[in-house]
Amino acid sequence: MDQTVCCYRHPDRETGIRCTRCDKPICPECMVNASVGFQCRDCVSQRGGTHVQPRTIAGGSVSADPFLVTKILIGLNILVFVLELAVGERLVGDLGLYAKCVDLQTLGPARCGVSDGEWYRVLTSAFVHDRTNPMHIIFNMLSLWWIGAPLEQRLGRARYLALYFVSALGASAAVLVIAPGSLTIGASGAIFGLFGATAVYMRRMRYDMRPVLVLLALNIVFSFTWTNISWQGHLGGLLTGTVVAIGMLYAPRDRRALVQWGTCAAMLVISLVVSAVAVAQVTS
Repeated sequence: MDQTVCCYRHPDRETGIRCTRCDKPICPECMVNASVGFQCRDCVSQRGGTHVQPRTIAGGSVSADPFLVTKILIGLNILVFVLELAVGERLVGDLGLYAKCVDLQTLGPARCGVSDGEWYRVLTSAFVHDRTNPMHIIFNMLSLWWIGAPLEQRLGRARYLALYFVSALGASAAVLVIAPGSLTIGASGAIFGLFGATAVYMRRMRYDMRPVLVLLALNIVFSFTWTNISWQGHLGGLLTGTVVAIGMLYAPRDRRALVQWGTCAAMLVISLVVSAVAVAQVTS
């Protein structure tokens, strides 16, 4: 069994990955994608390979601003929340997720949501929050920054964005199956997908998983014990994000892109098919 050691350039970072040339331990920031495995920056420099594009552990490009997508997602959520404050509760009824016809009282006349063909709700609902409870969006955005930003840095922008949106779709599918008549809003389903992906990443890097598992367990307990929380969406997002992350982080190098994007596509199709079947059951 390989012993977990610290990166040769960052002694405070444990890692289970080593340079394929010199065998020095390297963390994700110091990894450079090579034809076989990863190499450290010193070996790449020695062989005149400064033109080699640095890659994340998942094979994504290393960006100048590794947290850009997370910042944009947070900005979009805040923008929608500001619009809610300006327009009122009606925006929640226009963008929230539900499949059955329900009377939402202050949100206008009875609506039928996804069962009326308004499929955009499976995604837009992830950007809507309770305007009467500012802690809803504050807690979700803090979680998105704390969990999402490091994950974006380690996966790369494209893979991180795919993980986020597929997790959101998986959360919506679970809601439509289990609670089709309830109005569901919030980014927490997608964020639970990021929680699952973080656990997979820590397992892949052989880090101590106890902190993230304790945090995840606490959030699952809160999902079932606090009122007005969609545990259905949380579990759907968690399951979807975990599966997508396994495909991204454990894909074999010779077929990495195929396995990674194939996993995303498969979970996307499964989420949409499950949602369609759930809606068909409601309208039959």
